[in-house]
Amino acid sequence: MLRALLCGVFVLTVSIDAFGQEGYQKPPRAVVDILDAPAPPALSVSPTGDNILLIQTARYPSIEEVAAPMLRLAGVRLNPKTNGPHRPPRVTGLSIVPVAGGEPKPLALPDKARVGFPFWAADGKRFAVLNTTDAGIELWVGDVADLKLQKVKGVRLNGAIGESAQWMPDNRSLLVQLIPEGRGEVPAPPVAPSGPVVQESGGRAAPVRTFQDLLKDPHDAALFEYYCTSQLAVVNGEPEKPKVQPVGKPGIVIGSDPSPDGQSVLVFRANTPFSYLHPYTAFPRSVEVYRTGDGTKTGTVAELPLQDKVPIEGVPTGPRSVRWVPTMPHTLIWAEAQDDGDPKKKVPHRDALFTANAEGEIRGTELLKVEHRFAGLDFFPTGNRMLVRDYDRDRKWGRTFLAPTTAILAAAEPKLLWERSVQDHYGDPGSPVMRTLPSGHAVIRTAGDPAGDTFFLRGDGSTPKGDRPFLDRYDLKTGKAERLFHCPEGIYEEVARVLNVSGSKVLVRRESVTEPPNYFYRDGTHEKQLTKNTDPAPELRKAKKQLVTTKRADGAVISFTLHLPPGHKEGDKVPGVFYAYPVEFASADTAGQVTGSPHRFTSVTGYSHLFFLTQGYAVMEVSMPIVGPPETANNNFVEQLRDNAAAALDKAAEFGIDKGRVGVMGHSYGAFMTANLLAHSDLFSAGIARSGAYNRTLTPFGFQNERRTFWEAPEVYGKMSPFYHADKIKEPLLLIHGAADSNPGTFPVQSERMYQAVRGTGGTVRLVLLPHEDHGYAARESIGHVLYEQFAWFDKYVKAAKK
Repeated sequence: MLRALLCGVFVLTVSIDAFGQEGYQKPPRAVVDILDAPAPPALSVSPTGDNILLIQTARYPSIEEVAAPMLRLAGVRLNPKTNGPHRPPRVTGLSIVPVAGGEPKPLALPDKARVGFPFWAADGKRFAVLNTTDAGIELWVGDVADLKLQKVKGVRLNGAIGESAQWMPDNRSLLVQLIPEGRGEVPAPPVAPSGPVVQESGGRAAPVRTFQDLLKDPHDAALFEYYCTSQLAVVNGEPEKPKVQPVGKPGIVIGSDPSPDGQSVLVFRANTPFSYLHPYTAFPRSVEVYRTGDGTKTGTVAELPLQDKVPIEGVPTGPRSVRWVPTMPHTLIWAEAQDDGDPKKKVPHRDALFTANAEGEIRGTELLKVEHRFAGLDFFPTGNRMLVRDYDRDRKWGRTFLAPTTAILAAAEPKLLWERSVQDHYGDPGSPVMRTLPSGHAVIRTAGDPAGDTFFLRGDGSTPKGDRPFLDRYDLKTGKAERLFHCPEGIYEEVARVLNVSGSKVLVRRESVTEPPNYFYRDGTHEKQLTKNTDPAPELRKAKKQLVTTKRADGAVISFTLHLPPGHKEGDKVPGVFYAYPVEFASADTAGQVTGSPHRFTSVTGYSHLFFLTQGYAVMEVSMPIVGPPETANNNFVEQLRDNAAAALDKAAEFGIDKGRVGVMGHSYGAFMTANLLAHSDLFSAGIARSGAYNRTLTPFGFQNERRTFWEAPEVYGKMSPFYHADKIKEPLLLIHGAADSNPGTFPVQSERMYQAVRGTGGTVRLVLLPHEDHGYAARESIGHVLYEQFAWFDKYVKAAKK
């Protein structure tokens, strides 16, 4: 199949054998007006909770921006002109407002600015932004007191990989990644290859997922090293005359973190030899500690090899998740697998945690072992304590323990605080609320008692009637939680930020079916509104939204949110859009739990399926549970899809959906679902599948939550692959795909081959490839065209279908 080389939208239809350029089309004016409405500002609260930055962004880039030069190297997409990310965020306005209320005060941005999101110093007095220019990436700092942004002169950042800039614990200096001085010219492509590209395996199993944007040859490797090599440095002093202290030698820095005392930096560097099968995250790496004062290396935590033999759903061996203990000056903590990283091995403990002082030679001391896979930790600000989580993949079960942070206290067994299925939303106790220390590191926000035994938990509060977010105060001694905040019924309200130790001062985010999300400062019973976002689509408020539950044939409970279009009258039958995404569950009990809320504001952006409401369709957002043991749940994947859809459609018919005029659609794994439902049922009039994978033999080492390889379960792979059953797809199918999709497994060739399969077996099918677009689509022109295509397809094959 020919590849499109020109800009524009290219469409394959059953009437032609080659690409036909149709140009970008636009959806109806009512939809365009909603798309063009300005985005509400994002909020960034200072670490001290005193001020808020209101961040206005450009909602959609133009196709010219999306089509900017791009190199795709080892999982990195970068713009060679700027030495930064291919699609950097673009902030169009900044203003600051006190958390306690007041009028926003705007900050002047640089001329022709392409500014990224601001990031705060820990003391809340300063913040910084990156500004992308044609000549490179600049560093600018802002001061809350004088509301000015100043450029840090002579600093050119490397934004290709790693963290370009971050504040040091002194709140005046920044740790940055610089373009190395004198790095030379870009490696020129060879006039002719120097030889073949060779790969070899030594006979040991090495399963690999289907990654994209990998290195292809030595020239790619040279480009990756050129653009991703940076000089780590500490920039001190004022913007006009900054002092730059290099830290170590130039290298491919993929991560860095200053120690809490600011005297050291933990550095992660990628090393050669590079791989043609894996992204840079699997490359050999060094984990080292450097002194900030003179930039010299003081110790090595680990030299890790290429991660090319990690078992499916396993972890690499050696130190991983290395980080600082935030309550100690320079103590490191990390995890190491005790099962060779293999989840199928039977061992008493899967992981162990180690700590080490980073001064001098780094020798790890075992702190504790966890029975299942280490899943994260959070630190208390006092008492040398932390919360440690582990995860049992066989049961999808998570546990949280109270444990010591020092080996001296490690003799006592960790105390189990709570455990549950990670899919049990009703039983979720919430997550600890965090705060920022003066060093910039995060700890659990305790609730004010002298011993530090109480802390805040924040959660979604899922119930059979929908989510009701909460804030609790949990007592470690009693094991009981006191509810401080609970979302009232009839609206959706959540605590966005706890601002003091008692929890009486909070930042609240509130919305309802008719009111867009806004933020409020609450001090006890007193409240002040901080944002004044308005409804960009008032006509859509006439749509009706409700949460519906039903049971499929085997008794499993499923739920969906039903949106009825504006003007719908009881008794009227309307065409429907069935939008869904399959999710695996270990038990029917958790699969049937309701998440989400019918009281949230319906925001319609991008190429959302909810735009069909403007065209007279009802929209169903359906949970599609695939229930069964994690190892074998997919054995009856197709049957469960069909049962879910049939039950949901039967129930939706009671509310006015015409079962004879329903289209099914989905994105990514939802597109895979869509093609399967068309191949294995007669429930739908047509389908729209975006950015999907349809032939699972092209993802032979597992996909989504499938753990078995193709060679272990060939029948399952074949049964689940709609490509194998393309001859059964007789309902019209619209395939849409980003031509530059980077998502593992969803190569554009998946849609191209699916198109050929349906077309070749006599089906009605259309393929739209979006130039320069990724797994999700960004350009304003692309989004408008996708909506145009979706409306046209369902208007022709769903709305106009015979009743």
